[in-house]
Amino acid sequence: MGCAKVSKGCKNCYAERDMKRFGRDFGTPTRSKTTFEDPLKWEEPRRIFVCSWSDFFLETVPDQWRIDAYMVMHAAPQHTFMLLTKRPQNMAAMLPDGWSDGMWHQLPNVWLGVSAENQRRADDRITLLLQVPAAVHFVSAEPLLGPLDLREYLPLTDASAALRWIIVGGESDPTDPRLMDLDWARSIRDQCQEAGVAFFHKQSGGKRLIDDGGGKSWGGRELDGRIWSEFPKIE
Repeated sequence: MGCAKVSKGCKNCYAERDMKRFGRDFGTPTRSKTTFEDPLKWEEPRRIFVCSWSDFFLETVPDQWRIDAYMVMHAAPQHTFMLLTKRPQNMAAMLPDGWSDGMWHQLPNVWLGVSAENQRRADDRITLLLQVPAAVHFVSAEPLLGPLDLREYLPLTDASAALRWIIVGGESDPTDPRLMDLDWARSIRDQCQEAGVAFFHKQSGGKRLIDDGGGKSWGGRELDGRIWSEFPKIE
């Protein structure tokens, strides 16, 4: 838990807001002693979003914490662990030795992703992301602050590595959220459908929690009369 802001997408960080509400210091990473190894206790497969209040590849996090986390991921192959970062430049150095060709063999239950709030961040971060092998590469376009053209990074380009999953979300903030144009989300959805890539519309964003059939989310989850909850298929 705890992070540092690096780009425009961080302005109204929900993790900072939530941590301050619980009296925690957002700027100093801390490790939970009570839940760190909980995945080893769960027998039924789960998708686990690692470090939802932090960044797994944050420079100020001790390397040993990551090593301990990789050991849990290795010991719990029934689960899927999603590592999302705004710091893909750190990935290669912070993955276990032998990630590509050693004992880790690119853990099949570990997905690597980047946040991308606008085209500049998408181009910078996705390029670095795709240089690191992974079972699934994904992008979280949240908070989406502008239109994105992701076609260069999707399977139709016949690239050796391509994105397999795109998440879209508008900004959530109870006071002054930066609003997402739903046409930006529609464009990304259409790009995904054309390329056969899974599309997940997490929320439309705004000040209000809405339950529109997809569970409570900020601004609702429905896009053009449908709840989009697609996940990549792993062969």
